[in-house]
Amino acid sequence: MPTQIAVITGAGAGIGRAAARALGRAGFDIALLGRNEDRLKETAADLKAHAIRTLVLPVDVADAEAVSKAAHQVEAELGPISVWANCAGATVVGQVATLSAQDIRRATEVTYLGSVNGTLAALEHMRRRGRGTIINLDLAPALRGLPLQAVENGARAALRGFCESLRPELLHDADAIRVVMVDLPSINTPRYGWTKNTTGKRLKPVGPVYEPEVAAEAICRAAFTTSRTISVGPSAPFSALQKLLGTGYREKRLADHGYKAQLEKTCAEPNTPDDLYATAPGAFGAHGAFDAKSRRLDSPLSFFTTSSLLAGLRGAALAAGVTALITHLRNNRR
Repeated sequence: MPTQIAVITGAGAGIGRAAARALGRAGFDIALLGRNEDRLKETAADLKAHAIRTLVLPVDVADAEAVSKAAHQVEAELGPISVWANCAGATVVGQVATLSAQDIRRATEVTYLGSVNGTLAALEHMRRRGRGTIINLDLAPALRGLPLQAVENGARAALRGFCESLRPELLHDADAIRVVMVDLPSINTPRYGWTKNTTGKRLKPVGPVYEPEVAAEAICRAAFTTSRTISVGPSAPFSALQKLLGTGYREKRLADHGYKAQLEKTCAEPNTPDDLYATAPGAFGAHGAFDAKSRRLDSPLSFFTTSSLLAGLRGAALAAGVTALITHLRNNRR
């Protein structure tokens, strides 16, 4: 059986770099896309040590034509693309009133349109064969609606809606192409040190933080699942319980606690380089600065929930509720 080919954007550091290792261990040869060629080459060196074929392609995912050309090069040099994982992203953190329209546009171009560009490039080749898997990243329900995160929340919500409309189109055309969203909690990557930040304080992850290998395992599982989504940790199962409390309650809680949950007490260093328009200088790997508090892959709370399992749990809960109601009505008639 020929080796399968996976394309990973944002593969130079963070989640993308960890995902490259995970998919490489799963038997894929890997095309590495990203803006920083040096970091892509470091990722490639890690993979080549395990006899994994790689192709390094420096590209800005916001450039649709460049992403399309990269996909053609992958097909020509490595082989047919079977998995495309959009892991690249950039954002700006701060109150909406402090943000510039230019920064919001750029972050949206990288996070939302970058994933759309990758999806379109993958579809161009996958639809010829009628099969393949496209993986996009989303925020866990607990991270949606956070103050100071309007830009990333907007981009991820747009991507979620894009994928929801794409799936029935593929089903209509009888293409066996799966589009999987991976809902991620806070992940310990270098992004907290290089994200553009207008708050004046250093950034920290919200709630439970997981090692990038946990996110990479979720992406690897997404390459083989038949489910529409995969969620990491307990956020998805308990999101329905949070909804019972009402939107107003959650908004009030986020207003009271959302700022300090994301900001350290220490001030951010002035003129710290960010990655919004160009890559941040320096050697970065998959991990960030929060290893001491990160949950590892072997943690009992590092579990994965698919949309199929969630549907089954909801169905079981509904059946239990209906059964209890019928039993109550019967008892009242006696």
